[in-house]
Order: sequence, then structure tokens, then C-alpha cells
Amino acid sequence: MPTAEPTTRVGPQDHGRRMSLEDFLDAEAQPGYVYELEGGVIAVDRPGLPHEEVVDALPLQVAAWRLANPRGVRLGAFGSKVVAPGARSERHPDLALYLTPAPDPVQPWEKWGPDIVVEVVSESSRKRDHEIKRREYLAVGVREYWIVDPGRRAVVVLERFGDQFRERTVADAYETGYLPGFKLEVARLFQP
Repeated sequence: MPTAEPTTRVGPQDHGRRMSLEDFLDAEAQPGYVYELEGGVIAVDRPGLPHEEVVDALPLQVAAWRLANPRGVRLGAFGSKVVAPGARSERHPDLALYLTPAPDPVQPWEKWGPDIVVEVVSESSRKRDHEIKRREYLAVGVREYWIVDPGRRAVVVLERFGDQFRERTVADAYETGYLPGFKLEVARLFQP
């Protein structure tokens, strides 16, 4: 009787370890941490309470809009998989909004990019969220990238303009043309 190949496992001790994108896509992760592959290297993060409070508040605003606009978003996914093969990276944004139908109804992640991505900054992810992910999300076709920063109590919005992002910082409210009638109320994200 043939035996199954052992599953590759990753844990916090693997931070900085090199791994192929193919192996990472199939790996089993130790719970309690966020694992991403960045240029073929495993990045491990363990977000703290300020991060988790914002991640908890974010869906409340998005859900209210989605209930009133059931056809506006095909999928709103928390911790979904965004694959950037050219960068040898796999990301798990805090929120990914997909406005178009999935090209594959079972496993679309390597072919289907989100239109809007939201990352909530933690102290250990600041450089990744502001610099590295910016390039990768632009490369996979993300239209808007919102960087929610609890430490600064602001949201940096990156809007696609051709082959680059335009950046602006929002401290009060943000309205996007991709979600007509939706208003992200920044102050409400930072209330405990």
C-alpha cells in the first residue's frame, strides 16, 4: 500500500528559512502565527492586540455595506491567499475584496487577484506592509491597497494609476469608486 508523502510543516522557528513557492503553497502551518513567503523566504508574524482590534472592527464596516449591496463584492476574504509567482511570494492580507468572478470555482488563488487589499500594520510587519507588499500587490493587479496603521491611527490608500500607485493618507474617512456608497470611517477602526 503506497504511503502519502509527508507534509511540509512550518512554524515560528522557520522565520528566514528559504523555501520554494510550490512547497510553501502545500505546507501545513503551526497555528497562532501568520506565515507568508517573501521572495522565497518565510516571514513569520505574530500580531498583537492593536492589530487584532482593527481586524475585528474592519468587517463590521464592510459587512454593513455588503448587506445593502449584495452584488458589489464576489468575495470578501479574511486571510485569503494572494500568490505573486514572479516575486516567489504568497501573501495573506487581512482583507481581500474580489469584485470579479473566480476563474476557477475550486482553487482560483493562483489566477485570481483581489481588487482591493487591506493590510493592518503590526510592529514586525511595518516595512513589509509599506514597501515590499506594495510592489507585489501592484504586480498582481490590485486596484487599491489600504494600509491601516494602528500606531499612526491613519490609513494609507494606494490607488492604481497605470503601472504605479498614487499614495495618500486618510485620517477621517475614505470613499472608493469601487464600492459606491461605502465610506471607511477611520476613527471607528481604532476604537477598542
